[in-house]
Amino acid sequence: MDGINIAEIIQRVVIFMPAFILALVVHEYAHAWMAKRHGDTSSEWAGRLTFNPAAHIDPLGTIVFPMISVVLGSSIFFGWAKPVPIDPRQFKNYRKGLFWVAFAGPISNIILGFLAAFALVATAAYVPQTFSFFTPMLEMLKALLQISFALAIFNLIPLPPLDGSNMLLATLSYEATQKFLVIQQYSFFILIFLMISHTLEIIGVPILWLCNIAINLAAHVFPLSSAL
Repeated sequence: MDGINIAEIIQRVVIFMPAFILALVVHEYAHAWMAKRHGDTSSEWAGRLTFNPAAHIDPLGTIVFPMISVVLGSSIFFGWAKPVPIDPRQFKNYRKGLFWVAFAGPISNIILGFLAAFALVATAAYVPQTFSFFTPMLEMLKALLQISFALAIFNLIPLPPLDGSNMLLATLSYEATQKFLVIQQYSFFILIFLMISHTLEIIGVPILWLCNIAINLAAHVFPLSSAL
């Protein structure tokens, strides 16, 4: 197959997909966990209060579309997990519950990103470079670091049905909520426009900022290796 480096494609898939799936699983689990804390047990009854990837994987969103993006090396990336079922009517406090259940997903990914940064710097500092899987470990942790922060920042966009929209809805009046929800039917097209117009690339700024902060913080704990 001329022009296609199969080994390189396999390497990208092996490095990217586990990190992507882990970031999604943590994100969805956080929604389910926070919902239960605020009185909604819908996700628990649905079997979503678990770190088992099988409970959260959407065949198209978690496997097919991400794989296509990785294989093609596309700059436009699509991916998602099965939405966690949430029933806001069960919240002890509707507005507070809606806000924190939505915010739990991005926050969990930010925490995961910092953990990945610490693991990355510790690996570079203490694992011998002669170790057979030294480079793959670094690349997987770099991927987890970047994907975690990217998933967090992307989901903070106040566009239905992203988490940022529910955080905003928790602060709006009933009338403003109804007007805002009208946007939901156009969300997919708005996202497509933001992607193809490269407007969405602006979120790369806070993503890079978080990556740098996490790496620098980790470097204060572990001696930063030149391997990074």
